Amino acid sequence: MLPSHNERTLVVFKELLDILDELREKCPWDKKQTNESLRTLTIEETYELADAIIKNDAQLIKKELGDVLLHIVFYAKIGSETSDFNMTDVIESLNEKLIYRHPHIFGDTKVADATEVEENWEKLKLKEKGGNKTVLEGVPDSLPAMVKANRLQDKARGVGFDWEHKEQVWEKVAEELEEVKEEIKNADQDKIEAEFGDLFFSLINTARLYGVNPENALERTNRKFIKRFNYLEQQTIQQGKDLKKMSLEEMDVIWEEAKKRD
Repeated sequence: MLPSHNERTLVVFKELLDILDELREKCPWDKKQTNESLRTLTIEETYELADAIIKNDAQLIKKELGDVLLHIVFYAKIGSETSDFNMTDVIESLNEKLIYRHPHIFGDTKVADATEVEENWEKLKLKEKGGNKTVLEGVPDSLPAMVKANRLQDKARGVGFDWEHKEQVWEKVAEELEEVKEEIKNADQDKIEAEFGDLFFSLINTARLYGVNPENALERTNRKFIKRFNYLEQQTIQQGKDLKKMSLEEMDVIWEEAKKRD
């Protein structure tokens, strides 16, 4: 009888743990790694996974998930060596958290939709550790600014700090835009930067209210710009021209061609 999927998963996961044990003992590079030395590599691997997801490349996603999993197992191995925790502790802690934060599945709580699930999740997080956690605790300082802004706003929404009607946010956007223009007139660079920050924050908030992930939206535009600019550059070369010597009007003709190709 062939093993079930879950049984096979347990077998290969144990094999991974055994491989890492051996690498940690015998490989000079693996032996010298610490939490601190792995940190930047973990960030890089996470971004590579994010790239694979954006590309919607299943095989690449599989590969990058493996790389991220290796780092998780590696940190757990280091934790076991210092007797702080091991892989079992990590998984048990995760299991307990998932059960605790899904009372609508493992308890008697009733929810109407995914929004209520998210709100309950944030409320339950606040109750953990004796209720001493602050609402915004847990948002990493090192997150990219846009991702951090979106997460901060989402956490605040979880306790009811949000617009009553999403349409109200447009007044805030307009207000922040006017403040940017005013500081540009005053030529105060520090205040211009501050007001741009407020404008960006309000735009991120607007995207959230309309169910748009601002990071995904901006990355979509980044990739669109790259595709169009690459077309502009390629066409310029084919026409035997120098991009640096072309007028903006000449560039715009090719740019419009690129837009039609989207």
